[in-house]
Amino acid sequence: MTVFLLARLALALALTSLALPSNAGAAQQPQADPAVVIQRDQVRLTVLTSRLIRLEYAEDRRFTDAATQVVLNRKLEVPAFQTSSEQGWLVLKTEHLTLRYREHSGDFTADNLNITLRLNGRDVEWRPGMQDNANLGGTARTLDGLDGGVDADGKQLDLGRGLLSRGGWSLVDDTASHLLDDSPWPWVRQRAIHGKDWYFFGHGHDYKAALRDYIAVAGKIPLPPRFAFGYWWSRYWVYSDQELKQLMQEMRNNDIPIDVLVIDMDWHLTHGGLKDIRNPELDPLGELLGWTGYTWNRDLFPEPKKFLDWTKAFPLKTALNLHPASGIPPMEEQYQRFAQRYGFDTSKRDYIPYRMEEKRWTETYTAEVLRPLERQGVDFWWLDWQQYPQSRAIAGLDNTWWLNYVFFTDMERQGKRPLLFHRWGGMGNHRYQIGFSGDDKISWASLDYQSYFTATAANVGYGYWSHDIGGHAASALSADPELYLRWLQFGVLSPILRTHSAKISSIERRFWMYPQHLPEMRKLIKLRYALNPYIYTAARQAYDQGVSIVRPMYLEYPEQDQAYQFKHQYLFGDDMLVAPVASPVDRQTLVADKTLWLPPGQWYEWSTGATLEGGRTLKRQYALNELPLWIKAGAIVPMYPELQHLQGKVDGLVLTVLPGAAGSTRIYEDGGEGLGYQQREHASTVVRHRLNAAGQRAITVLSREGSYQGAPAARSVTLVLRSTLPAEGVTVNGKPLARSEQGPGWSYDGKTLSNVIRLSKRSTREKLEVVVSSAHSSAQQQQAVNGKLGMFARLSEATAQLKIEVARSNWWATLPQSVLGAEQTASKIAYQPQDALALLQQFDRNYPRMLEEIAVLADADPAVAARYVKFLSPQEN
Repeated sequence: MTVFLLARLALALALTSLALPSNAGAAQQPQADPAVVIQRDQVRLTVLTSRLIRLEYAEDRRFTDAATQVVLNRKLEVPAFQTSSEQGWLVLKTEHLTLRYREHSGDFTADNLNITLRLNGRDVEWRPGMQDNANLGGTARTLDGLDGGVDADGKQLDLGRGLLSRGGWSLVDDTASHLLDDSPWPWVRQRAIHGKDWYFFGHGHDYKAALRDYIAVAGKIPLPPRFAFGYWWSRYWVYSDQELKQLMQEMRNNDIPIDVLVIDMDWHLTHGGLKDIRNPELDPLGELLGWTGYTWNRDLFPEPKKFLDWTKAFPLKTALNLHPASGIPPMEEQYQRFAQRYGFDTSKRDYIPYRMEEKRWTETYTAEVLRPLERQGVDFWWLDWQQYPQSRAIAGLDNTWWLNYVFFTDMERQGKRPLLFHRWGGMGNHRYQIGFSGDDKISWASLDYQSYFTATAANVGYGYWSHDIGGHAASALSADPELYLRWLQFGVLSPILRTHSAKISSIERRFWMYPQHLPEMRKLIKLRYALNPYIYTAARQAYDQGVSIVRPMYLEYPEQDQAYQFKHQYLFGDDMLVAPVASPVDRQTLVADKTLWLPPGQWYEWSTGATLEGGRTLKRQYALNELPLWIKAGAIVPMYPELQHLQGKVDGLVLTVLPGAAGSTRIYEDGGEGLGYQQREHASTVVRHRLNAAGQRAITVLSREGSYQGAPAARSVTLVLRSTLPAEGVTVNGKPLARSEQGPGWSYDGKTLSNVIRLSKRSTREKLEVVVSSAHSSAQQQQAVNGKLGMFARLSEATAQLKIEVARSNWWATLPQSVLGAEQTASKIAYQPQDALALLQQFDRNYPRMLEEIAVLADADPAVAARYVKFLSPQEN
């Protein structure tokens, strides 16, 4: 640490009782290296990278070197560039850009400034005033009141302009952005505007490089605590503490993992407000009476500290809802303490107005309002801000942005890994997550829009949107279990998984209230928890590289037109593609059609076990319990064994290896909370596999690199080779591993057609070499098992239903032997794995005849028989 930073740390500790300086302040290096600055009269150019240039015009030659709301850091590694004067023009050349400015010509215009870059073998020229019509969008503050991104007047939501454009360039105008001072807790100050402050991004279609450059100057995307990637329960409802305890116990009784409890606004007193939203009562500050509150409603929570102690023991992380607009009402318990510390005259019992932009007010607020509640056990805050958008004291300061900054950095100053829950406040807000997208309508269109909305937000680094899974505002579909299940499928493969709804009794979010779908809903939540190592690794990638977990297709495939056309599918980390189903199943086929684009390469369909060639558009059909998840062939998916929560140590690891010639992954780990991850308190483990010359599958788990407090010194590892035929033998570090159905050893799971290799707990510093031998080539295995997982699952469902249909008309009748025998194939393989290939070949031979016999099933309704024939017919590969 430099002497300068040590001095700042000492000053911060001297000035405040809060333990640590804000990372936002510590990270600020707003003054660029003089070597990259070129000034000509009233114009200053700063070469930040070879593709990012700051363009300033100041009529009074007073340029800004302070941090702004958007840009914190300008002192980057000096890129190679050269300048020259050519016939009165300043010419600046980097590896990727050529800038020309007519010297002594004043403010930027289309006549005196241009920048040229290369895009797909041709020159692209930018001049001031050009419209970026190819911009790929950013994000918006909220989805409140929208139905599929459209408001009640039919107007489409404007997502603004992001950093990425098919045109190859984008311009960020930071002229009106407020400044942050260099105090221990950097604070907003008004900016005198005397010209222009632009940032030109000339990255062509190297979108990832644009995002890397953005976080280099605008700050990294912080890594949320690990628990944030678990399941969040939230509902707008008047809960008592006993009702919440019962609800959480029901979660556990129904085997639903959970990590976060969000308590909506009725935790606090509402002072007689909120009686009738159609005719609301206003408080003296003109806000809705009772929306702002900080005093526990002890009729609902008689002993708040004891209740929060209970949540900690469960264990749960707890967030409370806040609406801060009305400042500190005189009815609050904190009123006198706040007024005494702040110096407010309480003789008239006036409301203490909201003044979050004033540092003394905010320091009083954090000390007298937030800290006591946090000491009781509140872990983070849901800032449900719905009031005036801009500060009344500092012109142009967005309250949403500023609240995000204050709450996030306040937690950071305490040494915590920050987490808040609020709305998007504009550029620079990627540093203060998580976003709450708001109160959209319950509809298929809203579900469909959320996948596009979430992925597009990656274009401004705002990668942590949390949606009301299931939708919020009532509609004709409020109680539709099918829509809720499909929404949950999207939710488990979105950044933050949180169910929520309006305070309407007909909207139900408890999974066990949908008994016909409970097993599938439970399975989805457990998949979310199993995927945590993959998700958490992707979250670290967002911190390091600026590429969000959920990202648009064109980030990886910028030259493929389909990557832009298929807006409602997205990439989930490096290896997964998700194409959410956003339409009901056809009652005649029991499936929903989904047209999607698979990028070039081979892709593995999680629900069916089919490996398909990409580089084409496909029409797939998904039954209600089938997840539209695709994974790159050969990928290794790091997973956890079954968990109830993500708090505490997990010393087991499951490595799922998908069919393919080779693959690798790097698994990221840290302590899950705290700020150590920003330094050296983290670790990673590389895993790779390949087919060797002998046709064996060789899997290597390298020794762990790095460490952190609480890192497991040893752990068990389970390898799952999905969609394969039974192995002949397995060796571990050169020694044979015995077959075993329990404990260390290897076995074959006929239900998932997977070889499962369970290894005893061993040092994480030990390298593992596992070699799996097979009597069959990879081509034979592919032919035998391809798509069988999906066929087995559909056949089991169809058989169960057909038995009911047949018995309905003829109670002593049974299904054809071809149906019963085919449906038992997985069980037969489980009993006799050595016969797996023969049983699968027999299944393929008999399947067409089985469909024919179902089609003419005499004891079932012909329409029912036809429906299940369509349901069971193999999909085209």
